[in-house]
Amino acid sequence: MNKKQDDPSGDKSRYAAAGVNIDAGNALVERIKPFCKATYRPGVLGDLGGYGGMFELPVERYKRPVLVSSTDGVGTKLKLAIESGQHSGVGIDLVAMCANDVVVCGAEPLFFLDYYATGKLEVAVAAQVVESIATGCRMANIALIGGETAEMPGMYQQDDYDLAGFCVGIVEKDHIIDGSHIEAGNAIIGLASSGIHSNGFSLVRQLLLNTGTSIHADFQGKTWADILLTPTKIYVTSILALARQVPILGMAHITGGGFIDNIPRILPAGLAAVLTRENWHEPAIFAWLRQQGAISSDEMYRTFNCGIGMVVVVPASALNTALTGLQQLGETAWHIGTIMPLLHQDEPVRIQ
Repeated sequence: MNKKQDDPSGDKSRYAAAGVNIDAGNALVERIKPFCKATYRPGVLGDLGGYGGMFELPVERYKRPVLVSSTDGVGTKLKLAIESGQHSGVGIDLVAMCANDVVVCGAEPLFFLDYYATGKLEVAVAAQVVESIATGCRMANIALIGGETAEMPGMYQQDDYDLAGFCVGIVEKDHIIDGSHIEAGNAIIGLASSGIHSNGFSLVRQLLLNTGTSIHADFQGKTWADILLTPTKIYVTSILALARQVPILGMAHITGGGFIDNIPRILPAGLAAVLTRENWHEPAIFAWLRQQGAISSDEMYRTFNCGIGMVVVVPASALNTALTGLQQLGETAWHIGTIMPLLHQDEPVRIQ
């Protein structure tokens, strides 16, 4: 069939008229190539634009290498980024949510893939998002070796977009950290969060709406948008360095489910984590949420990180070394609790 007879402007314009711009997608790929290449580390094979990202495993460093993978998104925090027009941090959130999950197993993250879906591809916005993903990858020393951009009119409102990330790491089988060696008397260290991170934003947005609070309004010298869009802290390099200094018995990334659901995932049967609330600093944003939403302490600790983004369990004898080491690594960390025997009808996490 002659395309010109069927449609004088050609088939490509038909697809564009349906809402999908192939040229914009190609322009985005060219624009993000420098960002991705800046994340490359030894092991990356090939270049961006192939059908699959390739990474050569450093098996010579391992006797029994185990791959550790994680996938996650940013959630409705993206709605605030879209509403405010501030997209430069959400990619860091994406990397953090995946890479922090991988490192709690003792694994070194190696490479990352991203998925960006939108109703109408705006190259400038998408490039800003991917650049922030690359920034997060550099923070964690992960190679961004590929991804996918999908323009799906009808699935999303025009300005809306969604993100998903996929991270793969590697660990020696005998060095996997799974909490199985945790015992009563071990010390619990909390690493400070950078803010709300990327969980609980459906409730946050509801409270902003209910209180008539604009994201452009001031809160303690910053706009609400700046505070709420502060990227999730990436703990990868600090945790890997700490693991070379002290024995880490278990770690919990405090994401959805907060303290209440995440810490029990690493506790052996018969043990509980007893945390002392006054031992760490809780940023003012959490007090505002607690007050404006009339949220109980139990719900706060199950919904938000309340100032602690990562929990690390170490032997009591290693506590001071670990705290000093984390401080030298640029982390703010506190001794927030102790592993105790689980009492009859007690909860596995008790915050007192």
